[in-house]
Amino acid sequence: MPGPAVTPTCYRHPDRVTYVRCSRCNRYICPECMRDAAVGHQCVECVNEGARTVRQPRTQFGGVPSAKPTVTYALIAVNVVMFVLQMAVPGLQSELVLRPYAVADGEWYRLLTSAFLHYGVPHLLFNMWALYVVGPPLEMALGRLRFFGLYALSALGGSVLVYLLSSPMAATAGASGAVFGLFGATFVVGKRLNMDVRWVVAIIALNLAFTFVIPLISSQNISWQGHIGGLVTGAVVAAAYTHAPRTSRTAVQLGATVAVVVLCAALIWWRTAALWAAVGLA
Repeated sequence: MPGPAVTPTCYRHPDRVTYVRCSRCNRYICPECMRDAAVGHQCVECVNEGARTVRQPRTQFGGVPSAKPTVTYALIAVNVVMFVLQMAVPGLQSELVLRPYAVADGEWYRLLTSAFLHYGVPHLLFNMWALYVVGPPLEMALGRLRFFGLYALSALGGSVLVYLLSSPMAATAGASGAVFGLFGATFVVGKRLNMDVRWVVAIIALNLAFTFVIPLISSQNISWQGHIGGLVTGAVVAAAYTHAPRTSRTAVQLGATVAVVVLCAALIWWRTAALWAAVGLA
């Protein structure tokens, strides 16, 4: 004679009676262990196992897509906070702006900190407005990590050209180098995606015109070195990021990033040696 029927219980909670099975492994699961699936319900283990096998979505250039341009907004916030600190903390601006003689004396951090300082509200507003306009589309196209790398390298490239070509006593600050790098990257990405980039060319041309004309008609100084350095660096980095072969995309993009950093380091070393030689301390 058949034995008494066994009442099914949840495999994770044996004290709970249930008649629902996981649609994937067929084990009994209680309401606490159920997870909605396309068909029926699945247990926690099957859901986790399925998540590990799902391929993460990527942008066309290998980055992880984001629903919101959080890096762009974070960079704007950092620039605004730094401007407030500039105004509130005496001597902070002098300690962080790019002064070539100070960089040659070992204060290399100025090459990057200067990219988060601004000389006045109009200077800050223009750069943040430009970042707000061109940053989100680039971040969506490249992904957060690559976009941040592009921004940081553009800022560094602009500062390096300032260090190479400006007066040793000059004091330079602003996110313009990074912003010009985003302009150059927007042109490269747009061309890569077969988009109309004439508006980008117009923006770049207009801003370069301002860069060289305004100092001629007023007493305001604009760092053309930072603008050109950022523009070229941003375009080169974007070209490496967007034209990397799919089969070795990450390796090529990482290699290009390292190569730009190494080149900047070599130029910094060369300029430092030249400055020390000029004062007879080489």
